[in-house]
Amino acid sequence: MSNTGEQDVDKKQRKQLRFSAIYLVVALLGMWLFQVLIFQPLLLEAQEVPYSVFRSDVAAGHVKEVTIGQERIFFTLYDQGDPTAPADLPLQRAGMTYNTVPVPDDQLIQDLLAAGVTFRAEPPDSGLLTNLLGWFIPVLPFALIWYYFYRRLGRGGSNILSIGKSKAKEITGEMSGITFANIGGLDEVAVELKEIISFLKSPERFTRLGAKLPKGVLLVGPPGTGKTLLAKATAGEAGVPFFSISGSDFVEMFVGVGAARVRDLFEQAKKKAPCIVFVDEIDAIGQSRATVGALHTNDEREQTLNQLLSEMDGFAPNQGVVIIAATNRPEVLDPALLRPGRFDRQIQVPLPTEKGRRQILGIHTRNMPLAEDVNLDRIAQITAGFSGADLANIVNEAALLASRRDAAQVTMADFDLAIERVVAGLQRSLPLKEEVKRKVAYHESGHALVAALLPDTDPVHKVSIIPTAKGALGYTLQVPEEDQYLVSETELKQRMAVLTGGRAAELLVFGEASTGAANDLQRATEMARRMVTEFGMTEALGPVHYLADAGMGYLGQRAVLRPELSPETETLIDREIRRLVEEAQQTALNLLREHESALHQIAAMLQEREVINGEEVLRIVAEHQHQP
Repeated sequence: MSNTGEQDVDKKQRKQLRFSAIYLVVALLGMWLFQVLIFQPLLLEAQEVPYSVFRSDVAAGHVKEVTIGQERIFFTLYDQGDPTAPADLPLQRAGMTYNTVPVPDDQLIQDLLAAGVTFRAEPPDSGLLTNLLGWFIPVLPFALIWYYFYRRLGRGGSNILSIGKSKAKEITGEMSGITFANIGGLDEVAVELKEIISFLKSPERFTRLGAKLPKGVLLVGPPGTGKTLLAKATAGEAGVPFFSISGSDFVEMFVGVGAARVRDLFEQAKKKAPCIVFVDEIDAIGQSRATVGALHTNDEREQTLNQLLSEMDGFAPNQGVVIIAATNRPEVLDPALLRPGRFDRQIQVPLPTEKGRRQILGIHTRNMPLAEDVNLDRIAQITAGFSGADLANIVNEAALLASRRDAAQVTMADFDLAIERVVAGLQRSLPLKEEVKRKVAYHESGHALVAALLPDTDPVHKVSIIPTAKGALGYTLQVPEEDQYLVSETELKQRMAVLTGGRAAELLVFGEASTGAANDLQRATEMARRMVTEFGMTEALGPVHYLADAGMGYLGQRAVLRPELSPETETLIDREIRRLVEEAQQTALNLLREHESALHQIAAMLQEREVINGEEVLRIVAEHQHQP
């Protein structure tokens, strides 16, 4: 199915909707015109009598009520059972209502009063617009209900029951526009998916050795690592039908819709087999089912999950349909969904390595005019821990910065500033008092100096006392020289010393700490907590893991302590965390006292220039270390 085909379908649906809306309006106008021009005149003509008959009925006392209008007079005779009705009332006319055309008659009101007739005047006709509104307002709720069912449930179709149809879109390589050549840093993952594609294209190559087609492939990893991009590349390379749908598309407000859509999805897929079905964010329907006695359950979601489990590996065979799913919350998925036979392969999509980051930067800067000083290898080196989405954001920010300068090329300075924006946030022109500016300068100088003096810390890239949009009044940017996969206890303690270096500088120079160290203390405390409870880096508690097993998460969830721990153990954990943070602050304080002159010089330079780079910090440290 091509882009032109999808556009034709959308145009057809819009045309159907316009036609249906016009039809509704025409029907309402037709009903109103029928009443005004045909029904009401016929009804009036059938009950019309001469004016003389009306006057004679009034004179005889047969009239009970009269309504006087501009064009008609309506009068109702007494009913036969009415105790006030006259004795000579004609039985065949009792209780009837008639109308007559009025004639000039000044005596009519006095005669009605004398006969004891109840009469009233009819208000003048308010016109066409008022009549239309009188029709339209009562019909409006029904029109809105019709519109909801037609547009929301039917989606332009003629049958409301289409709500149970799958919303999966069939994609071809031309529609995707992405292949594995557009992906960098995921070579191992791409190899796994290419094998699935090869199996679908040439099954005999594998079946001759007894291999079977995997039923499911689960892509798991942190946000922004390219899981959905891999699925798009698979669609571009597959050469077989590719269906794409999101996990949230299965569930609606109506019970049973999710399971019906799962059934319809697999029915479509089996007709096109061999094919691939991609379910993005599968955790929306694949979360673990509630245990017996659980208070919080969701029967609709569980029914959808049960149907998915049955379709993937149930009683009925499911041949030639491969499910590829993506999630960054694998720890919440139901175990039945993860077992072999359903998701046979679970592929980790990790953060890119330095080589992968270089590939990603090369892809995103392929059509970008770069200045000669741009060093993509250096950018890849200093962006350790960045995801593919982060790198794409950096490239885009650098291009925007160059555009604001009306430059012809993107320079290395643009990339440096873009990295700072991603890490620290947008710079703000926030006026600071001199005393506040001085405290911020010493705070950031403390971070930078401790980082420069300790051997196992990341080098300082830049120090700034310009406020940022993330709420910081300044920042010290450290960039690693290489990817780190293992961190020693010494390195962790030195990182904590760098974090507490700003507070230590405030205590040394001003004799008291400020609120500016709140985030530093939070990060240092979290690091100490993990050292104590997760890494076993304390003699008082030993090499024991004290955290509850919450599974593998990529969204930064904080693990909690095991519920069976004694109060004494929890108290000891708190003491050890405090001891580690205090030791780190004391280490930073000792270093700053020993190199206090360098601290004052860095702070003075910051107050004067607001921004200094890491080379200048190292130069000042070297000068003071060589002084006698």
